[in-house]
Amino acid sequence: MKEEEQGLQAMRYEGMGDPNKQERHTKTLAIRVEETLHAQLRFIAQLRETSITDEIRQAIETRIASAQDDPEIIARAQQARDELEREAAARSAAIAGFLGKPVVTAVVDKSPGPATKVQQNARKTENE
Repeated sequence: MKEEEQGLQAMRYEGMGDPNKQERHTKTLAIRVEETLHAQLRFIAQLRETSITDEIRQAIETRIASAQDDPEIIARAQQARDELEREAAARSAAIAGFLGKPVVTAVVDKSPGPATKVQQNARKTENE
């Protein structure tokens, strides 16, 4: 089976529907690997009757799935999300102040550490 046909079958199997009816969004990555690693990867792809690209994609998907179960990564992701929410609230308050509208949302500081510049500015905006 040709590589393109395998890809189409995989997309249909994964519930993505007909790839001809929807736009596929992909990014290209360029990586440098040692010659021996490349030879091993090429050999594995040959044994599995896949492409090197498919083997790399599968390795990346496996790594991401593993990271999603890692408590340390999950905690760091939650911290990043909290910071984004604080920054969004601060920006929303700034925009509302610019438009002369009352601020509807309050900035809630969930972090145990010192306030960031965004949090400090948001507090100033709330108090004005």
